[in-house]
Amino acid sequence: MRLYKNLSAIHALSFDLDDTLYPNSNVIVAAELAMQQRLQQLKPELPHNDPQYWWQQRKLLAAQDAEIRHDVSRWRLLAVEQGLMAQGLSSCEAGEVAELALGAFLQERTNISVRAEVKQLLAQLASRFPLVAITNGNADIQRMGIAPYFQFALRAGPDGRMKPFPDLFQRAAERLSVRTTQILHIGDHVRSDVLGALNAGCQAAWLNPASSPQPELAKPPLVLPHLELSDLRELLALQPG
Repeated sequence: MRLYKNLSAIHALSFDLDDTLYPNSNVIVAAELAMQQRLQQLKPELPHNDPQYWWQQRKLLAAQDAEIRHDVSRWRLLAVEQGLMAQGLSSCEAGEVAELALGAFLQERTNISVRAEVKQLLAQLASRFPLVAITNGNADIQRMGIAPYFQFALRAGPDGRMKPFPDLFQRAAERLSVRTTQILHIGDHVRSDVLGALNAGCQAAWLNPASSPQPELAKPPLVLPHLELSDLRELLALQPG
């Protein structure tokens, strides 16, 4: 553990999910593949059904409506619908097929195995602090089997703008009846997690298991967490405020 700033009293912990509690890259690859396979089953005649095509559709949609990016599930759904209509499907049929394709994506997206030692750590921390999950993605703590350790989970889109906007952190503080300064947020991403927490007035712990230098920490404006962690187990040294 490396301390950059003095910690004030901690009354709650918030956790990012993807790449903080489990590796996420292979999960997304599998979910993308499940979506494409479902589309292939439903519409084998589609001339375009590959990751690059669907990513381009998402980019086009975001260019038309930048706010759609705050809800990744809705963004993906509407991008698939748009991409299907571009290939000749009617609006009605495209909407139905897109819903089924997104369902396949989300089913695989939440097929995540959280390691037993991570669950044990969460259980230990939950006995001392209220825990909440704050994510920009669409992972589901219920399906992952970690919901019992958390008071609740907040997701960008339904619950506010994505990190690094302060919405989700502020909502967490309101629901916990604490000040944002009394929440320590733990996450792997310098911009969304560290900057997001600081934007909201929270304390920030940056998970950096590879101990790799991050240029974002040195670029102005300076993004400096309160703590840098090489292992989540270092959180056990924290004491409630």
